[in-house]
Amino acid sequence: TETVLRLMRVRKTTGPPITEEEIKIMLEEGTKAGVFERAELSMIEGVFDIGDRRVESLMTHRTDIVALDLDDPVGENLRKMIQSGRSNFPAYERDLDDVVGMVSVKDILAKLVESGTVNIRTSVTKPLFIPEAITVLKLLESFKETGVHVALITDEYGSIQGIITLHDILEAIVGDVHTLGEPVETQVMAREDGSWLIDGDTSIEKLKEVLSVDSFPGEKEGYYRTIAGLLMFILQRIPKTGDHIELKGLRYEVVDMDGNRIDKVLATRVPENPTE
Repeated sequence: TETVLRLMRVRKTTGPPITEEEIKIMLEEGTKAGVFERAELSMIEGVFDIGDRRVESLMTHRTDIVALDLDDPVGENLRKMIQSGRSNFPAYERDLDDVVGMVSVKDILAKLVESGTVNIRTSVTKPLFIPEAITVLKLLESFKETGVHVALITDEYGSIQGIITLHDILEAIVGDVHTLGEPVETQVMAREDGSWLIDGDTSIEKLKEVLSVDSFPGEKEGYYRTIAGLLMFILQRIPKTGDHIELKGLRYEVVDMDGNRIDKVLATRVPENPTE
């Protein structure tokens, strides 16, 4: 709240502290009056939204991490880096829980230009490990203190659960930010008939934003992070194509499976029962 007040240049008073809800009302009224742009309101709301969120809600999950095996040939690792389109990669020796360090595409390219060869093992930098339970604001403090803008998320046993970057946090505040040459991936596709085709790994936060849903059962307890996890939580089993659930006026149907993984979900509004 204090951070937002500073951004708004509101002077401190000796009266009762201003609450987050009061600031949101002030911002909404200011936007209606033309004092704030709608984009400014959205960004400040984004700051509020990430305040208490845990880093695990924004991270790229372990199963989607592109990592480099230091025992693989250099050419194979370079090919993996180029094909992924990402900027930072964990480098490991035996498995992903044995990370030696982080490798930056920028550093690798600089060495290739300078000498024509590169040794990935000697190009690693010290990784920043962050527990999955900390908030996004705490992570931002760590980024500021260390100057490192990418972190590996671990569970209580030290096992790697995901990776998160400053770019991920920025997108949570201002929306999707695509860099030049980056493929644009649409996790939620609005269709002409008013339904939505949703990737199984779409985060619950993204789902709530797109579908204008306040919350889902089991969400606050941390039982799942994605729409795929929501479906499995409700069904209490691995779904199959055609399985569906209904929640808060919406029907979620599994339309495509990739092995045991939910690939696509179709969300449609459930028609209200006519009043008799």
